[in-house]
Amino acid sequence: MRRTPATLLRVTALSVLAGALSLSFAARADDAPKPFDVKNNFRNICGFCHADYGRKAGKGPQLMNSERTDEYMFNRIKNGLPSRMAAFGSVYSDEQIHLFVKFIRALKEGEEPQNP
Repeated sequence: MRRTPATLLRVTALSVLAGALSLSFAARADDAPKPFDVKNNFRNICGFCHADYGRKAGKGPQLMNSERTDEYMFNRIKNGLPSRMAAFGSVYSDEQIHLFVKFIRALKEGEEPQNP
């Protein structure tokens, strides 16, 4: 095969196209929804009031080993309490709020919290 400028141009164009397509497919794989990171959200949003991932009292009460029901916790996270706790029902879905409750229930003293 002779390497004419037209041949080199075609080969270069095909290489660029192949690279662009592979990047496009890689971007699509990266665009897949990531699982909800409860631990990170708790640390960034709730950790301001609930110290040590809720394992200790801070501005808000300790959540680990709470005697409150799951329903109570769900409703408090979703609806808040005026002048005490913000409502997060417009920020998080019901499914995500249930994951927060599950996260809180799994808290153990001396163990690093894990996503449910």
